[in-house]
Amino acid sequence: MSLSPDIIETLARARADLRMGVPVVILGETPALVLAAETLSEARLTDLFALGGEPVIAITSRRAQTLKARAYDGNVARIALPTGASLSWVQGVADPADDLRVPMKGPLVAQREGDAAPHRAALSLIKSARLLPAALVLELSGAAEFAARHGLTAFNLDAATPHLTSRSPLHPVVQARLPLEVSEAGRLHVFRPQDGGEEHYAIEIGRPDRSAPVLCRLHSACFTGDLMGSLKCDCGPQLRAALAQMGTEGHGVLLYLNQEGRGIGLANKMRAYSLQDQGFDTVEANHRLGFEDDERDFRTGSDILKSMGFSATRLLTNNPRKVDMMRSSGIEVSERVPLIVGENRHNTDYLATKAAKSGHLL
Repeated sequence: MSLSPDIIETLARARADLRMGVPVVILGETPALVLAAETLSEARLTDLFALGGEPVIAITSRRAQTLKARAYDGNVARIALPTGASLSWVQGVADPADDLRVPMKGPLVAQREGDAAPHRAALSLIKSARLLPAALVLELSGAAEFAARHGLTAFNLDAATPHLTSRSPLHPVVQARLPLEVSEAGRLHVFRPQDGGEEHYAIEIGRPDRSAPVLCRLHSACFTGDLMGSLKCDCGPQLRAALAQMGTEGHGVLLYLNQEGRGIGLANKMRAYSLQDQGFDTVEANHRLGFEDDERDFRTGSDILKSMGFSATRLLTNNPRKVDMMRSSGIEVSERVPLIVGENRHNTDYLATKAAKSGHLL
């Protein structure tokens, strides 16, 4: 029936459920019940143990490395839950906030037999929900009936996998004139992903020639830097400098991508900031949380440019990875335009780490 949700819509429901602490069910060769460790409650943990079986906590290999646990499944480690494990134990494995105060979580026994596919899918889904990448997973016979009986969102793993590993198509929603301080000839375009995720924006200055390389900035949302004037990063100054240059030249496109905190979300970014206060650099903090150095997908920017009729750009960036991504996605980069602004005594180490570990040209 056409009124029934398709797999993309079902996955959007699953993300919302996990954010609220509601379990979801993965169907397939190894059906499983999944809960997000971050939003787990004491009552649901008790109910999980009551179902029997051998629940595990799935974490990324980055988090496993911090905990000195084995990741036998490549980028995933499946850690057996001790009998009667407490909520604080589960959250201690998921969240590195107390790693220095309570370094010993184990011994952590990692599984090496069986199918890790549902665990990998669970982590992908939880990451896309902007939660800590840790999932409680219980293999479950009669999973479809169990989901129906308890009113839980269920999805087929084979059908879901392509959508968990690829970016969602974007659709233009609306555009309107937007006079700005840097240029009265501003226009805002709004793009909405098909999977129900956060919208992305393009700020067009003037009337850029579609047949020539457009001055362009791929800017990831930074609530703290862009809006609050944070001194811990250089994002706010880069945003304003890019717009100012476009205003001076009379044309350009600033792509404002909702990929806060290098794609991990604001809450996880604040967790990373807390870890930086403990002495870890920005990359080390991401790894301790269970994330990669950078979880963003800059191809979203090339998708937007193409939909607006551009095929070449002069890219305002210090990040060679953005240049490589644009070229590999079919957008020619005729020039990399440096954007070196915003250094201060609070972000000197942060910028040095970006240069040394992330290859930024500073």
